[in-house]
Amino acid sequence: MSSIFSSILFISFVMIVDPLIAEAKVLIVLMDDEPVFSFKSKQAHSRKSNLTPHRIEEASLAYKERLRTSHDVFLESLLLKDTYNKLYSYTHLVNGFAVNVQSKEVLRTLKNATGVRAIHEDVKMEKFTTHTPRFLGIPTGVWPILGGAESSGEGVVIGFIDTGINPLHPSFTGGSSARFTNSSKFKGKCVTGEKFPSTACNGKIVGAHYFARAAIAAGDFNATRDYASPYDAVGHGRQVIPSAVAFFLHDSFLSFAIRFVLYQAELTLYPNLMFNSHTASTAAGNHQIPVIANDFNYGYASGMAPGARIAVYKALYTFGGYMSDVVAAVDQAVEDGVDILSLSIGPSSVPSGPSAFLNVLEMELLFATKAGVFVVQAAGNGGPSPSSILSFSPWITSVAASIIDRKYSNSIILGNGRSFSGTGLAPPTAGEMPYRIVAAADVSHRNTTSVLEVESCQHPEHFILSSVRNKLVICTYTFDFENEAASIAAVASTIQKIGAAGFIITMDPDIGSEQVRGTTMTMQVPAIILNNIQSSRALWEYYNSNTIRSTSGQAVGFAARARILDGRRAFFTRQAPIVASYSSRGPDVNNALLQTADVLKPNVMAPGSSIWAAWSPNSEGDPSIKGQNFALVSGTSMATPHIAGIAALIKQKHPRWSPAAITSAMMTTASTFDHSGSPILAQLTNQIAPATPFDFGAGFINPVHAIDPGLVFDSHFEQYVQFLCAVPGVDEGSVRQAVGTGCPTKRRAWCSDLNTASVTISNLVGSRKVIRSVTNVSSRNEVYRVTVRQPSGVNVTVSPRIVVINGNASKHLSIVLTAIKATRSYTFGEMVLHGSRKHVVRVPIAVYVSKSLKS
Repeated sequence: MSSIFSSILFISFVMIVDPLIAEAKVLIVLMDDEPVFSFKSKQAHSRKSNLTPHRIEEASLAYKERLRTSHDVFLESLLLKDTYNKLYSYTHLVNGFAVNVQSKEVLRTLKNATGVRAIHEDVKMEKFTTHTPRFLGIPTGVWPILGGAESSGEGVVIGFIDTGINPLHPSFTGGSSARFTNSSKFKGKCVTGEKFPSTACNGKIVGAHYFARAAIAAGDFNATRDYASPYDAVGHGRQVIPSAVAFFLHDSFLSFAIRFVLYQAELTLYPNLMFNSHTASTAAGNHQIPVIANDFNYGYASGMAPGARIAVYKALYTFGGYMSDVVAAVDQAVEDGVDILSLSIGPSSVPSGPSAFLNVLEMELLFATKAGVFVVQAAGNGGPSPSSILSFSPWITSVAASIIDRKYSNSIILGNGRSFSGTGLAPPTAGEMPYRIVAAADVSHRNTTSVLEVESCQHPEHFILSSVRNKLVICTYTFDFENEAASIAAVASTIQKIGAAGFIITMDPDIGSEQVRGTTMTMQVPAIILNNIQSSRALWEYYNSNTIRSTSGQAVGFAARARILDGRRAFFTRQAPIVASYSSRGPDVNNALLQTADVLKPNVMAPGSSIWAAWSPNSEGDPSIKGQNFALVSGTSMATPHIAGIAALIKQKHPRWSPAAITSAMMTTASTFDHSGSPILAQLTNQIAPATPFDFGAGFINPVHAIDPGLVFDSHFEQYVQFLCAVPGVDEGSVRQAVGTGCPTKRRAWCSDLNTASVTISNLVGSRKVIRSVTNVSSRNEVYRVTVRQPSGVNVTVSPRIVVINGNASKHLSIVLTAIKATRSYTFGEMVLHGSRKHVVRVPIAVYVSKSLKS
């Protein structure tokens, strides 16, 4: 059921291990018999069956009950009653169950039983963790085509497998009593519980469930903290996380439209925490919602597809989650009839086994795709290291994250006229007059034992109130902040309690990092973080030269002054998008040995840094944001809901398109240039360089063109099975065990033969011929002229060079890649089809030349 694992959170999970070796408690057992989806499809397409849709539905429900009963009978016939506890029956996408067992003997019994296809040990999951609609051209280029903002996404349901949702947030209120227009297809329901009444499903939220049986069995679930309901107790956002619902916001002061998405913190810095409220609002939040944080209006937010509906499948909590709970969530989502699954979850490393493509998560997503569900997943936050991608398979749309053109900056003006820039979403100091500056260590009680604790400004009791009142306090960003023993939120709280005018955070020279945690939290007190050593040193020099000290070194007079400007005003640049440093990179890999694959990953890039979106005020995920209705976050988890929302727009316009066709439309129309017309750049370690397809996939998403791509490269379940059969090191038995079906008699020679909107060859020796089939998705005939930019060391020939294609027809392209020089590294090029009706279809090419014919 692993391929169903396609929800909104980019979770990491531990590698699957042999259940006979590990002390497993919960097992996912897959059975041989077909699941309900396959049964139902056969009934619907059988020539011998004359059943009406109603009768097919009745037969499917009866078959579902038979599967559930068969699981119970199977367990009862093999095991003693007190040795197991069945947690779930999986029936829709896969046939199997999750069972909590107590001994290795039970494991052996199950493994040797007839009818068992595969057994996987349950694994612990960890959550990964704005102007963007205008930035993407959606308000003027897409929404008008679909009937306006409020109608855009109408008839489409986005399923979020995440931490739940806050139904009272204005981004999710129904606004009218009108029911969902696609109710005949979507058959989900709402489960009530604490903070989630029956009125929570109001027309905007059309389905809500929670899944926690494995978490309860493991003893991790706390009903008081985690809520036994679909309510969001996390919020989503201490780690770099993708979001499925994007907002745009009109800056009330600059009259700019800004879209908001959920903030994702970098995986290397914080624990991964994702919040469904944030992601859902990014993808499908209501239109024109005021974004107010700490009593300041940052603008007005909208989701990418404000007219889309939201279905919530809560399977992640403050502690993370478990695979068996997530599998149950995905199974339910697809059975309910969602059109799109958004997830910010994935493995923490490349799974073990013959291939990464065969792990439980990838298989779950494959079956969801087979059911017609578009699956979007965060690429991961392990960048900029090569092959840090954690979303592997070609049936999944993997999303990279970019920096956008909106920036926030703050400034401090010293009494000597010098000014320094920093960060801090904080108000200015009152009036035009400067305030006296005091260092934390100079205005604290002498009996304080830890100087570092005082300098980090974490505790109000350390300060002499008469010495700090109405002054700016200098605090120091020490290693305690890096270790999460200290936080900027605690600094702000301390400053408020002691009555200071504001605070200045300087960098400890021993840290030297400019990546400061907590700079995106909104504050009520004037503040600035001087996040570089030079500015911090200059401030201290000014302070020390204007502070009078006694012979013992005690400060007795403070003459240094400064005022802090407003850090809540956004400004905009033209050098965007830029690939964010944390965004995971290709090349994709086949297995844990990191052997590279003939698959381009990531697929596409979307906004992911500094994204505003809805937040759950009761969130336990990030103390610095608790109590707020909106948060500014960053990560591939924020980028993911952008793509989920845009997919909803495409699905509304083209309801019959397959998931692969939607991915193709996004990829072939993506841009490789920033808003200034220059090639997109990528943040690397301490530098910036031209981006490659391993940084951003096909490029930066262009929704205006994706809704009308001209041609698409389509693939279906059978082609994906053929792909698996061509993976090096994978035999037919492994494919049959994972998928439930064997390899076709006529097998494809290479994974690069899969009909994708890219060409990736990880080991070119001599030459290789690749066939691509393109389908005209317009009813009008069009003529395309093919041009090629060849990768270094490779000669690429395409036939035919002129493609005449009728409306709704398909044509084949023969692409021959010949190695002319061994490069021993990947080089990149592209094939571009220029249509007579202005369509431009761009296909990235990535090739590693191991050996040429001449060498």
